[in-house]
Amino acid sequence: MIDFRLETFLSVCDTMNYRKSADLLHITQPAVTQHIHHLEKTYNCKLFQYEGRRLKKTKAASILEQYARTMKVNESNMMRQLQKSEITELNIGVTKTIAQCIISRYVEDFIKCEDNKLLLLEDNTEHLLHLIDECKLDFALIEGIFDKNKYGHMLFSEEPFVGVCASTHPFAGREVTVAQLLEQTLICRESGSGTRAILENKLLDCNESISHFKRSICISSFAIILDYVKKDIGISFVYEVLARQNGLATFTIQNCQIQREFNFVYLPNTGAEEKIHHFMQGWNVPSR
Repeated sequence: MIDFRLETFLSVCDTMNYRKSADLLHITQPAVTQHIHHLEKTYNCKLFQYEGRRLKKTKAASILEQYARTMKVNESNMMRQLQKSEITELNIGVTKTIAQCIISRYVEDFIKCEDNKLLLLEDNTEHLLHLIDECKLDFALIEGIFDKNKYGHMLFSEEPFVGVCASTHPFAGREVTVAQLLEQTLICRESGSGTRAILENKLLDCNESISHFKRSICISSFAIILDYVKKDIGISFVYEVLARQNGLATFTIQNCQIQREFNFVYLPNTGAEEKIHHFMQGWNVPSR
């Protein structure tokens, strides 16, 4: 079993408040402090410090947190293997693009087995990575940018990222300049989404930003964005597979071809690869 003092440490990492952790763990606040001091003495490092009245994690705490969360996942995996039980319950995250155009058939195949249980959470890349850090997801399939040095990852596919517009729009089927692009109304996802981050990074390469468009509209729903693009209210950027499925015209930016990865992302050394293959069943890892 994971050391109870590490459980206290993880609770403080979640709440960043000794009193709240004491309440959640049903122990006293001095006991929380004692547990943290014990770990600091054991590992010969400072784990938390105050900046004014705000509690902050040290670099050492971030390292210990990752190992401790991995230990919790591995303990759960060990219990399952000792009991010789199959993987039947999965907590999976997907970004909104993938939820709409990629994952549905795999979900359908998985839940057709009556013994299988599934929690499928659709959210933006930033929040899904946060839930992976907290061991609340077994893995996530995302199209956004993430730290490949921090997370385990497995390539699912590579997809072209293109501009989309109504079939009657002057951009339809064309290559346009950045100057022409900025004269348009852009309809984009919220901050934290993978597609927005990709667009922001490409604009940055051209010394431009979303704020430089004639007008930008932020909408978190892909369905609404695609509907407005069809009605020629504005342009947007999505993966080519999503454009095809929704009958949208596409365009490209001059000297700017964008190809992005869809990756399974997870905490390393937690046995997530086995869970991914179990969920995907006959899926084969694509070659690079």
